[in-house]
Amino acid sequence: MENDPTLIRLIEDHEGRRSHIYTDTVGKLTIGVGRNLTDRGLSDDEIDYLLANDIKIAKSICIDLFGDAVFRQASAMRQHALISMAFNMGKPRLDGFVKMIAAIKAGDWDRAADEALNSRWASQTGRRAVEIADMLRG
Repeated sequence: MENDPTLIRLIEDHEGRRSHIYTDTVGKLTIGVGRNLTDRGLSDDEIDYLLANDIKIAKSICIDLFGDAVFRQASAMRQHALISMAFNMGKPRLDGFVKMIAAIKAGDWDRAADEALNSRWASQTGRRAVEIADMLRG
């Protein structure tokens, strides 16, 4: 029944469909098709689904910024570090790491780590930035 197109259309017609959080008519944070985040939140399966989707997006950002060949030739640890950065910052902010990106494309991972640490992001994230830089160094 949960996949019944008629039922889905009815509920979407009554609840609406929104891709961003909004406050419903009784003040509850809501998303999607009437999902009450304030009272119900998300299940572990839903959190895992969102995380997997966001990791795919972050990986795509890395391939776009560093180039497919450069990214895929990096060790798994370095890929993980870059994906973590993309996950955290998104493409527009990660794209601002011009010197780090150039160092990665040149295969200079120590300089890339130094450039990551020489940023406002590093001062904002502290331990995360140090861990990422260590992973970039290999």
